[in-house]
Amino acid sequence: MGVVKLTVDGIAVEVPRNSYIIDAANAAGVKIPTLCYLELHKDKRGDNASCRICCVEVAGRKNLAPACATPVMEGMDIKTDTDRVINARKMMLELLLSDHAQECLTCSKAGKCGLQDLCYQYDIKETRFGGLMNSFPMDESNEFYVRDMNKCVNCRRCVMACSHYQCTNALDFASRGFTSHPTPPFDDPITDSVCVSCGNCVSVCPTGALLPKSVDKFRTWEVARTLTTCSYCGVGCQMELLTKDGKVVGVEPADGAANNNLLCVKGKFGYNFINHPDRLKKPLIRKDGELVEASWDEAYSLIVEKATKTKAEFGGEALAGLTSARITNEENYLFQKMIRAGFGSNNVDHCARL
Repeated sequence: MGVVKLTVDGIAVEVPRNSYIIDAANAAGVKIPTLCYLELHKDKRGDNASCRICCVEVAGRKNLAPACATPVMEGMDIKTDTDRVINARKMMLELLLSDHAQECLTCSKAGKCGLQDLCYQYDIKETRFGGLMNSFPMDESNEFYVRDMNKCVNCRRCVMACSHYQCTNALDFASRGFTSHPTPPFDDPITDSVCVSCGNCVSVCPTGALLPKSVDKFRTWEVARTLTTCSYCGVGCQMELLTKDGKVVGVEPADGAANNNLLCVKGKFGYNFINHPDRLKKPLIRKDGELVEASWDEAYSLIVEKATKTKAEFGGEALAGLTSARITNEENYLFQKMIRAGFGSNNVDHCARL
């Protein structure tokens, strides 16, 4: 494949030949601001470049180049912070603000909004451009999330996530120019589309255009994040549990080897059982015909006692094991190994469903 030599803000770097300018900037330790850029899989990049916030100056070129979609070439001399570049970024932000519902005080995305962060970075307090404002109806038809296209910046990240990574193709752009917006076919409610409610569009949305429905109100700085493994199946998807005051109030995908920042509907939205009052939090053992709470040590001791006694009296084949699809593949492997090698029984099964 070979490498390409170039400079970014005077810093010499070498990157693989199939890289983009944004990769070269990362290699040089130079941070380029982005809004529409979505790097889930490297082979899908360069297909978007809609926001132009990442524009840079390339020596010898008349126009500014989007760093996320411009392939590197040998000997490129790239400038990322010239007056021309900064003024162009400010102009783009003002144009985005000119038709954006500015409800930052009450928007739950405040503090984790890409547009808000960029306006803060470039000191944009208001826009010089006024005039028409779109007034799209709110789409609350989906059980798990809300679509408010009046806060949309047409970054295409939801369309990219749905079509390229989730491969559901529930969304694309409708209309042209001022009224252009992402939508299901024929502008129908999202619930009438082929949407599978995976929520990956919600996870990648940089603004408050897509928000999960939640009974718990929180700001992003109020929650603690705990990296964990989704327990709904054995794939091993990584995710972060968002907790406030000791209660799980949301879930966000993490970049794990099994899921690359993607989740399904169960992992993204199926966390309410954690807080359910009927959820078992301690093991139960039967005493005098009644199930009562016990410690883990007491429960394990009873299992060992019963298994050892049964095997001694009736042989290993009298024992059986049933495991679950809601644990990892590694745990299922260890369980069947215990039944076969430890108990001496091949009577082991797996529900293989939820």
